[in-house]
Amino acid sequence: MVELQSGFKVKCVRSDRRGEFTSSEFNKLCEEGGIQRQLTTTYTPQQNGVVERKNRTVVEMAKAMLHEKNMPYSLWAEAVHTAVYLLNHSPTKTLENITPFEAYNGRKPGIGHLKVFGSLCYVMERYFKRKFSSTTCSSDNVGSSSVRDVGISRDVVGSSKESELQDVLANLPADPGLRPQMLDYDPNIRDEVRRAYLQKGPCQPKDHTFPQTDLSGYDRRFNVKWFDEFDWLEYSISKDAAFCLYCYLFKSNFKIGQGCSDVFTEVGFTNWKKKDKIRQHVGGVGSVHNQSRQYCVDLMNQKQHIQTVLIKQSDQARIDYRICLTASLDCVRFLLKQGLPFRGNDESDTSNNKGNYVELLQFLADHDEKVKAVVLENAPGNLKLIAPTIQKDLVNACATETIKKIIKDMDGAFFSLLVDESRDISVKEQMAVVFRYVDKRGYVIERFVGIQHVSDTTSNSLKEAIDTLFSREELSISMLRGQGYDGASNMKGEFNGLKTQILRENPYAYYIHCFAHQLQLALVAVAKGNADVATFFTSCNSLVNIVGASCRRRDMLRDQLQKNITEALENDDLPTGRGLNQETSLKRAGDTRWNSHYGEANRSLREIQSFEFVFHLFFMRSLLGATNDLSQALQRKDQDIGNAMSLVKDCKDTLQDMRDNGFEALLDQVFSFCGKHDIEVPSMDDAYVAQWRSHRRAPRITQIHHYRVDIFIQIIEWQLAELNHRFSEVNTELLICLACLSPNDSFIAFDKQKLLRFAEFYPQEFTPRDLLALEDQLGIYIHHMRTRSEFSQLKGIGALARKMVEKGLHRTFNYVYLLLTLALTLPVATASVERAFSAMNVIKGPLRNRMGDQWLSDSLLVYIEKDVFVCIDNETIMGRFQNMKTRRGQL
Repeated sequence: MVELQSGFKVKCVRSDRRGEFTSSEFNKLCEEGGIQRQLTTTYTPQQNGVVERKNRTVVEMAKAMLHEKNMPYSLWAEAVHTAVYLLNHSPTKTLENITPFEAYNGRKPGIGHLKVFGSLCYVMERYFKRKFSSTTCSSDNVGSSSVRDVGISRDVVGSSKESELQDVLANLPADPGLRPQMLDYDPNIRDEVRRAYLQKGPCQPKDHTFPQTDLSGYDRRFNVKWFDEFDWLEYSISKDAAFCLYCYLFKSNFKIGQGCSDVFTEVGFTNWKKKDKIRQHVGGVGSVHNQSRQYCVDLMNQKQHIQTVLIKQSDQARIDYRICLTASLDCVRFLLKQGLPFRGNDESDTSNNKGNYVELLQFLADHDEKVKAVVLENAPGNLKLIAPTIQKDLVNACATETIKKIIKDMDGAFFSLLVDESRDISVKEQMAVVFRYVDKRGYVIERFVGIQHVSDTTSNSLKEAIDTLFSREELSISMLRGQGYDGASNMKGEFNGLKTQILRENPYAYYIHCFAHQLQLALVAVAKGNADVATFFTSCNSLVNIVGASCRRRDMLRDQLQKNITEALENDDLPTGRGLNQETSLKRAGDTRWNSHYGEANRSLREIQSFEFVFHLFFMRSLLGATNDLSQALQRKDQDIGNAMSLVKDCKDTLQDMRDNGFEALLDQVFSFCGKHDIEVPSMDDAYVAQWRSHRRAPRITQIHHYRVDIFIQIIEWQLAELNHRFSEVNTELLICLACLSPNDSFIAFDKQKLLRFAEFYPQEFTPRDLLALEDQLGIYIHHMRTRSEFSQLKGIGALARKMVEKGLHRTFNYVYLLLTLALTLPVATASVERAFSAMNVIKGPLRNRMGDQWLSDSLLVYIEKDVFVCIDNETIMGRFQNMKTRRGQL
């Protein structure tokens, strides 16, 4: 091509030794053309320095252009083409200030056609109607050539920009002291950023404990009442300073010298003794602040937007749009509550399955003529409301209103933080967060508030993610009164764990190790510490493998189980009722699956035909059954720490009673079972020798001694020792004092001095004056409680709190009720977080493994907290959806 265009013959080619230059095809081409070959020495690029330097220049230019315009690397070829084009049209010193183009063609190049790389360009629609099926001819100008040479559709580059915009909006800093200035954002997305901030409203952490500052010898601090007086005022926790939301958003519209100060936008206002300065900032009618406020009103009023004015929708069009949007939202509601996917593999017009969202919308249209007239093919081409971005906006609006309602229900109450992390189906580490608090009715509530993708599980990463969540929802860590995690080192580390990092900021956020997790660890420790028990569970796992590997064996197990159930029901040996005696299968025991060992023992009861196995089976069934009720109770959302401590004590008492008095009853059950199934029973007075030991060296013990002492008593004592070790928190002073609030047995545990000591753990809530008032109130309180019959039969401090609210006594004994709420706020178990991970596997399964993080978090939040979501009306969600961005349709 070079020879034909220039009229000159190529005589020599110098290159490196890469495969494309040393291939047989290239060598043959050079031989046929009489072209001399010159190969540089390996690892010596300077021998061909001109080309190497020019190649680096082109590469750096292309990378710089793509980075400047935030364009994807899929447009690399266009960027390189543009870089070469510009270099060939630029004068160089080597050619004595003429361009390579002029040296090659003999004429000066024209540059009037050059455009800014990556800018939007528009072409005449009439010209392209004959060449393109799409009626939209907007494209991104990605090169210096004309649009006819290079035309990249908006779908290619626009999708990348839309994704980038969504990332920006999803990670907007809520703290005004941490926000970048509005001028730092791309001009094309500033209105979207402003609209997002206006939807969230000013950052006003009303429950934060504002620090005091020494101003002229007096301690001053921000006054929370200023939020009510100045609705635009924001407070930065990181800078301890006040800011103006309106001026931050539109300060860039004014020139320097127009009365636009940096105090309320960049520096922050901290002179707390000069409230008049805040009023001076507002100024007169034409001040910068009031003009910025009007800009905000105009931005949120879509009726004044230029696109709305140009469209000029009729009243009937607005009615049709409302019907269409309501139908779409109803589809979204159904799919979110059921945890179903939205999109299909093929959503084209010829597809038989266009995805759940479109198919459900079609179902509504088929059963409602009003809906049918305004959706899908009967809707305007740009208002069908079926695009993936529309679906995501609707889901985000639902999730935002749900979390907003949860925060509103908290109403500034103290709360605890429950956190855990787990991998999703696409091997991403996800951190789930649950809040625990006491509502206005006195009920303990645990609410899932979101899931956050973390790059790693270090304590620093988890703390950063939690800070982002608190800032986004305008929550203050000063209101945190409890932490509940598992026992991982990144969570409970004494030096740099998540627990320690939070305690440094708030020393009253007391940490409680998950009680259910501790119980499971105690069971696992015993199972792994005794050889006989370990062998028993190994046999159970082998049974699961053998039966589970064959469909025929599974059917045999089901048939035998059905036969046994039928015989037991005929003999009235089994209770009947809903959900009982259903078909089941064997389940593998897991170290962290609650109740799995207990269920395995129950299901393996009739399978292995040996006395030793039968003894272990009945023994482990009894032992695990004694802890099963405790495990179930600890997983309740409304479980309080006082009742949990009582349940742990009851479990220990049950195990101790089993050790002292339960062996004979257990042995009778084993004998009865063996006799029924023709299993040989050894004489209990015979000598016992373990199968894996030498008969000569084996200790001389009887069968009864082995089963009673070496197995029964020893394992129960190990279990008690593990429970005492794992549940060491119950012996801490905080929980000992807390237990005195219990109303059990007519408040028999009441101790005034311990309750006063319990109040001292929270000095921010109980000042020395409050402690004196609490001491006087406790005497009246206990007399009132013990003389009222409705309080004599209460069990647990949760029931006490609800009854006090019901009778209005939470206002009479306000200090005592505050103690109750603090006690109920302390976490018991992280079962709610584990349930969130189970729900995550429903939402993001193998067929939906490419869900984005925001899409997953929004869908999961609504799916888990559907009882909150159903209380939100369509008008609220549609209002938020409309204000998220400029919509073509108007309500």
